[in-house]
Amino acid sequence: MRRITRRAFAVAALSAAAAAPAPGSAAARGRGPDGGRPEFRGMWLATVANRDWPSKAGLPAASQQAELRAYLDAAVTRRLNTVVFQVRPTADALWPSPYEPWSEYLTGVQGRDPGWDPLGFAVREAHRRGLELHAWFNPYRIANHTDPSRLVPTHPARLRPDWAVPYGGKLYYNPGLPEVRAFVQDAILDAVERYDIDGVHFDDYFYPYPVAGQTFDDDAAYQEYGGDFANRADWRRDNIDLLVRETAQRVRDARSTGGGRWPGRGGGRWRRPRRTHHRPVRFGISPFAIWRNQATDPAGSDTRAGVQTYDDLYADTRKWVREEWIDYIVPQVYWNIGFPAADYAKLLPWWSETVTGTRVQLCVGEALYKAGAPGQPPAWQDPAELSRHLTLARGYPQVRGHIFFSAKEVAEDRTGAMARVVADHYPGPVRPPRPAS
Repeated sequence: MRRITRRAFAVAALSAAAAAPAPGSAAARGRGPDGGRPEFRGMWLATVANRDWPSKAGLPAASQQAELRAYLDAAVTRRLNTVVFQVRPTADALWPSPYEPWSEYLTGVQGRDPGWDPLGFAVREAHRRGLELHAWFNPYRIANHTDPSRLVPTHPARLRPDWAVPYGGKLYYNPGLPEVRAFVQDAILDAVERYDIDGVHFDDYFYPYPVAGQTFDDDAAYQEYGGDFANRADWRRDNIDLLVRETAQRVRDARSTGGGRWPGRGGGRWRRPRRTHHRPVRFGISPFAIWRNQATDPAGSDTRAGVQTYDDLYADTRKWVREEWIDYIVPQVYWNIGFPAADYAKLLPWWSETVTGTRVQLCVGEALYKAGAPGQPPAWQDPAELSRHLTLARGYPQVRGHIFFSAKEVAEDRTGAMARVVADHYPGPVRPPRPAS
């Protein structure tokens, strides 16, 4: 992976300094001079394995803060309005959590206090720039290895080894255990109740992506809890349905009360932040974009994908929309227009039809990282490909915006694809759409 350079950060920061709206101004509040329709204009800011930020573990706090500010400035420069910030990449935390250890991606050592609060800092700095900050949580991934002894001794997965399942070279919490599901929600709600975040965001990792020749060993959990189901697949889907439905309810409860619960840290030096502005907290999910292929299910999309979320990740993404458990959905439509197995132009109408008649807002996940990348199809070598996606989406009123993966590419923009999107589609700042009532 390419790492963003100090020069790139400096250029982004200088450019944004001229473009950034004054705090408290109409533009900072998201009401742009173009008078455009409210829409999501976002970027994912990934922290797992130091993908985007921080550029490497162990940097001084001041350097990490400068890098984070530069990314937020780059978002303003690109006329974005939403940052989806990964705060729980591997059953850890980028805030002083009472449930899980500090992330190793900050200091290089899991559990080591970095001396500052990245989530609190990100919320303040984002809001100062008129950006929404959605906190991105990975529910079940524990580690990018399978050795529990490499986790900090107080890690929940070491204290409860029966919760963990090794699979495909990684370690996961077992979604089939009710106590795991409750714990994951508690860890997430801690951030919701303590910070003025604008959204709770899940990515596409539920049950892990299939690995040939390997079996996800949840036999014991299935024997104990799966008796009411016709088969293991239905039981697994119900486990993920429960996670989504219960998290949705808990987020809605928290946003209606403004939070206020504090589980305690046992005498730590951290202050106890509280949500003070009571912004409406939305719950959104960005799944792999194929629910089911049409050949598998007549209700599926006209695609021939090798992975289907319903069958392989046990994530019934279509159901979550139809039941209105979530506030917005961001299918990762990471293919070009005309791609044979999964054509962007065919997935766009399928997802538009899926949200029609519901209160769930549709936003499209865009593969900015593919623009100009070696090995990608010829379409991705054309800097205009992403702009064509947005042009096509304008024909579907159900589409309420786009989120780009990821922040590094938004800042670097190696081929000018992001600049083309801005020039063609973002004449001025707009606010994100309001949550459906």
